[in-house]
Amino acid sequence: MLDAMFVAGGLVGLYFGAEWLLRGAVALSMRLAIPTLIVSLVIVGFGTSMPELLVSIRAALAGSPDIALGNVIGSNTANILLIIGVCALIFPITHWDSNVRHDALVMVGASVLLLALVQFEAIGRLAGLLMVVLLITYLLYTYRMSKTRAEALSQDIVQQKKLKPAMIALLILGGLATLFVGAELLIRGATNLARYFGISEAVIGLTVVAVGTSLPELATGIMSAMKRHSDIMIGNVVGSNIFNILFILGVTSLLHPIGVDQRFGWFDVPIMLLVTLGLAGFLFSKMGITRIAAGAMLAGYAGYTVLLVQV
Repeated sequence: MLDAMFVAGGLVGLYFGAEWLLRGAVALSMRLAIPTLIVSLVIVGFGTSMPELLVSIRAALAGSPDIALGNVIGSNTANILLIIGVCALIFPITHWDSNVRHDALVMVGASVLLLALVQFEAIGRLAGLLMVVLLITYLLYTYRMSKTRAEALSQDIVQQKKLKPAMIALLILGGLATLFVGAELLIRGATNLARYFGISEAVIGLTVVAVGTSLPELATGIMSAMKRHSDIMIGNVVGSNIFNILFILGVTSLLHPIGVDQRFGWFDVPIMLLVTLGLAGFLFSKMGITRIAAGAMLAGYAGYTVLLVQV
């Protein structure tokens, strides 16, 4: 019971911590007149990926590499099948900024790279350095090529520039502290529950932890869909998936090499890559994501979750 409370408390901490950090970071960027593109791509992408980062680092240092790696793989799969599926079910996604196709190609490339890396026994520091360098290169290229790209920000984010400096600092520091506490509680409760029920840490990382760390993206996506701006959410999901692989796994493996369970190489990452290719296919086509497609995505995620326990 105590471990279940740890997991629940950790999920709540991750959600509110990410929300506060994101609000503070965006408000700070607005006050400092940082370009909107950087706000949308870097600040928002980094902010919504903070739960995954802290959980993966904490898990790797605690000797739970399966949770560290499963967290990222499961989050990317959930971001596409679960989050986009739920949002498209609320309001079909029929249009989006065509520039996101370039980001989709990077997302596919990062997924292919991860598939290659999990064929080895561990993701070492050299691989981590490569991923971080690739991310920096991608961000610099995007900034230089897309200075004039119009980025859509929701009204509540725009209004954050009215916040006072003290409130901004409180949001950022409070968000970080809450994230750290949430990550600690989630990892402790999840690992103990896995051992108690005889469930592998990989499955826990791919399900409970992955969905928990994707709560910021889910909440943002649902809000956008309800306001009929679900196309905005596409960019957030694509950006988060890129950050999850290149930034989170890159930084985590730089700090501590991540051991790789064989199942990731032949089952979980190939499925993640297949789902990623499916999303890229939608973005390059003009079909859009209808409610029927959204239902298929959610059914696919449910089926994948069932298979996780059996593999």
